[in-house]
Amino acid sequence: MGRTLTLTAADGHSLGAYRADASGGAARGGLVVLQEIFGVNLHLREVCDSFAADGFTCIAPALYDRSSQRNCELGYEASDMATGRKLREEFSWDDTVKDVAAAVAVLAGEGLEVGTVGYCWGGTISFLAGTRLDVRAAVVYYGGQIIPCKDEKARCPMLMHFGEHDAGIPLSDVEQIRAAHPEAAVHVYDAGHGFNCDRRGSYDEAAARLARRRTLDFFNAHLG
Repeated sequence: MGRTLTLTAADGHSLGAYRADASGGAARGGLVVLQEIFGVNLHLREVCDSFAADGFTCIAPALYDRSSQRNCELGYEASDMATGRKLREEFSWDDTVKDVAAAVAVLAGEGLEVGTVGYCWGGTISFLAGTRLDVRAAVVYYGGQIIPCKDEKARCPMLMHFGEHDAGIPLSDVEQIRAAHPEAAVHVYDAGHGFNCDRRGSYDEAAARLARRRTLDFFNAHLG
């Protein structure tokens, strides 16, 4: 359904991306879809395709193209997780935001109102997009590294999804985030980390369906 393209960040860095155009006519808006630590793999491309089927044009920037492994796609074994954690440390949050901005610029240049949605590592990046970039809405799925930057001021409406049983994000962290952003819609589900990914053992269909419905309602309200 989608295709690949090349983006250029403000510092001249060139990176790949996956694009899925909205089906059924004019797009409701544009979404920058932000990866877990597993890269722009098959699951993330399917997420883009799914949002495209709901009327949004999506771009998923290949954020690992700043690392030693361009075009990186990982699975979900322990070794893949170790590789992903290593790669994300090879460049800065600021550089990552530049790459997100390049994707935002493409969609905005087509006259679309743009939102971001990110998962795990990408959830934190989506939070940073909502505090640092010109986007209209930001959705965070279990962003585990928000606490150090939680006091950054939101520049757009935010929606956040967390799992009650997430071993990496204690509920005390969720409450700190909620307190720092009382204007945000923060939901906690009877699920663990990664509950949206149907290729992981932590997938929870009920939580994933509810979070997606809330996400679509949120984007329909704030984009277009």
